[in-house]
Amino acid sequence: MRSQDYDRLFLSPPHLGRHELNYLHKAIEDNWVAPAGPNLDGFERDICEFTGAQHCVALTSGTAAIHLGLRLLGVGPGDEVLCPSFTFVATANPILYLGATPVFIDSEAETWNICPQRLREALEELRRQNRRPKALILVHLYGMPARLREVLAIAAEFEVPVLEDAAEALGSRYEGQPLGTFGQVGVFSFNGNKILTTSGGGALVTNTSDWARKTRFWATQAKDVAPYYQHSELGYNYRLSNLLAGIGRGQMELLEDRVKKRREIFAWYQKHLANIPGLRFGPTEPAGGRSNRWLTTLLLDPEETSVTPEQLRLHLETHNIESRPLWKPLHQQPLFAATPVFGGSISADLFARGLCLPSGTAMIDADLQRVSSAIRALFEAS
Repeated sequence: MRSQDYDRLFLSPPHLGRHELNYLHKAIEDNWVAPAGPNLDGFERDICEFTGAQHCVALTSGTAAIHLGLRLLGVGPGDEVLCPSFTFVATANPILYLGATPVFIDSEAETWNICPQRLREALEELRRQNRRPKALILVHLYGMPARLREVLAIAAEFEVPVLEDAAEALGSRYEGQPLGTFGQVGVFSFNGNKILTTSGGGALVTNTSDWARKTRFWATQAKDVAPYYQHSELGYNYRLSNLLAGIGRGQMELLEDRVKKRREIFAWYQKHLANIPGLRFGPTEPAGGRSNRWLTTLLLDPEETSVTPEQLRLHLETHNIESRPLWKPLHQQPLFAATPVFGGSISADLFARGLCLPSGTAMIDADLQRVSSAIRALFEAS
């Protein structure tokens, strides 16, 4: 079958309902088309109500939220920030924005998130050198909760504040508590491929009112209180549009259904592809963790199958199906070639063996069957 015979199945496309139009129409009717207005205020309240965070600041991207969150934690030139290597580059780029240096930590093989053992090794080694990291960025990759109890205990022991990168994890929980609310600062992304989208956008959450006020101040060009434009601090144009916040309000009404659907998609793939030798799904939920399963991801074992992730990706392309390798570890990126890393073999192995499958919440059974049939065809021919 030729690829052009089918509409393309994307990895994680936006999925809008009718709810979003209500908020957009109201904003346009009332002429609220600026980075301020009722949708923006309401969207921030919605996020607080869903997560339990006391304060939320909606921003132009999750990257902007990480940038401002690190600044809240006092990160500046010459500082070091601990960061998982197995993540998207947006996690680490803001460290460089601030003139600081990342120190990469390897993953553990179950949740694929930061390894507590490697984290402890890094902190002990840095302490022997009289170096104290300014912050730890804790990522919940693919919506999977990290081993929070262990990681947070280690961070507290070494007195390192935590910025929780839950960009991919809105709707995920750990011991019943929403992710994004365990660190001193939490971050979400509403990019077009996320489980909730505002087209482009992000948010910072915190329980510290002064930090929320400071974030809003920095995000609106740090304008001092004056009848003219006066600036005593460096600011940014990071505030989310009231229009885009309206999309977010409509999406928030659907969030629980979207999480349910993503988990169903993961379970469907797992059931229908369970008996293929050398193919397994991951990552694994930790005790007490519940993932939103933002993307369904798999690993191929070269000892059990000759099929490689790249062969599978190219094969799916012939069926007009998008798939994607797992994140390439940051310690393997040219941008960070000279950056220190503790461990690295687990994340490198995951990258070499993994692939993300289409996981959009608008998928129907026929779409899932199309993906699984294409996968089976390749393995049967190998």
